[in-house]
Amino acid sequence: MTDIVEDALPRLIAMRHDLHRHPEISREEAWTSVFVAERLTEMGIPVHTGVGGYGMVGVVEGSGEGPGVALRADMDALAMDEHNSFDHRSQIPGAMHACGHDGHMTMLLGAASYLSLTRRFRGTVYLVFQPAEERYGGAQLMLDAGLLERFPARNIFGLHNWPDVPAGEVIVHDGPVMAGAGEFTLKFKAPGGHAAMPHMTGDPVLAGSHFVTGIQQAVGRAVNPLEAAVVTVGSFQGGFAQNVISREATLAGTFRGLRSDILALLKARVEEIAQSAARIASTEVEIGFDDLPSPPVVNTPAEAEIMRRAARTLPGSPALHIGVPTMAGDDFGAFLEHLPGAYAWIGNGPSDRNGRLHQPDYDFNDAIIGTGVRLLSATAEQALL
Repeated sequence: MTDIVEDALPRLIAMRHDLHRHPEISREEAWTSVFVAERLTEMGIPVHTGVGGYGMVGVVEGSGEGPGVALRADMDALAMDEHNSFDHRSQIPGAMHACGHDGHMTMLLGAASYLSLTRRFRGTVYLVFQPAEERYGGAQLMLDAGLLERFPARNIFGLHNWPDVPAGEVIVHDGPVMAGAGEFTLKFKAPGGHAAMPHMTGDPVLAGSHFVTGIQQAVGRAVNPLEAAVVTVGSFQGGFAQNVISREATLAGTFRGLRSDILALLKARVEEIAQSAARIASTEVEIGFDDLPSPPVVNTPAEAEIMRRAARTLPGSPALHIGVPTMAGDDFGAFLEHLPGAYAWIGNGPSDRNGRLHQPDYDFNDAIIGTGVRLLSATAEQALL
């Protein structure tokens, strides 16, 4: 494996830089999908495009009959400007690969090349390139488009780079890896009025303020202290002058948990507290939730062990850890509602050099591409023993 991957690294790095220069946000991955499909076609791998929007699946047949295994990489970028100055910085205003999806695609393309050259497995490897991970639930879009019926894998695996973990170290969790997440928008409404006459109108800003305080108390008092849960109001817009009670205040936020029942509880509490805040401040409230909340990412035991076995076969024996979950989300959990699977982290190195995820100075670390290629390839081989 070492010689094949090492020989491919210069080309893979060039691919990664090309992808980084041309980021596309969720559900707009047209150039990206063509780029990936062309690379797979050059490898002689059949490609099925248009699976849930710009999603696609490459198919690598092994040396004999057997079951199927899926390997997944996310494709989309974030809607933000890049602040880096290196040559491969984003050329698209308002879009940036600030989460490393360019690196994830590159590692899966590298695994595709290795697996198609060696075919040291019996069965089929499905290479799942998923759009719209950051927004719009791209995993569910692929599932709704018949992903599992058309490409019948028995388990699924993926990975994500992780800043502030030493470059190339591998983390495979027992159980929960990343939180499930939902989004909400609240719009408090009242007739509005003069700041000196609050008794003549409701107060949307006051209602929003009650909600912000109340939802934090609800998390602290409604959720078992031994369970992880968080609700954050990330946007609060209301009012335009110091002496005017505005007619509207709009809040937007997210709720997250490591279990689906915790997510359901948090959603109910958002509704209840928003209604209570509206009554306290004599306003009306409109409550909206995203249509495709992402479920938690929870590794299944057998599949986590497959990834650990794969990591132990890698050259140089990179450090292997069992990690603590994060409240960040990933819609890989939608696949895990239908298939057993596992999701690994690969250290991206120190954030003071490579930046943190979702920040304008972030960059994927090219030094970990080889580790990712080997881990994905070995995982497929281990799963199809």
